[in-house]
Amino acid sequence: MTKLTFVAFDGTRFEVDAENGSTVMENAIRNAVPGIEAECGGACACATCHVYVDEAWTGVVGEPEAMEEDMLDFAYEVRPNSRLSCQIKVRDELDGLVVSVPERQG
Repeated sequence: MTKLTFVAFDGTRFEVDAENGSTVMENAIRNAVPGIEAECGGACACATCHVYVDEAWTGVVGEPEAMEEDMLDFAYEVRPNSRLSCQIKVRDELDGLVVSVPERQG
């Protein structure tokens, strides 16, 4: 299992065990992380699973692909470390990943 940490907007931390092959968004939904709405169910057709990847992890997580970049245009307060959590696949290299949830979703 890969450990993920979600930091809610109010600072509350949610540490979850995630199966490889799942997405960060799926794990947020399964564990009732507040602020992750995931209206499109992970189809990269909205921006309601927007997260900020901790700066220490941006290189490991990687850059968004073109379709995700297009959807990020609809996200609230996009930053250089913004990603859609539905597009981040859990894998061994992400053990310890920390992502923060913005104040609101797009």
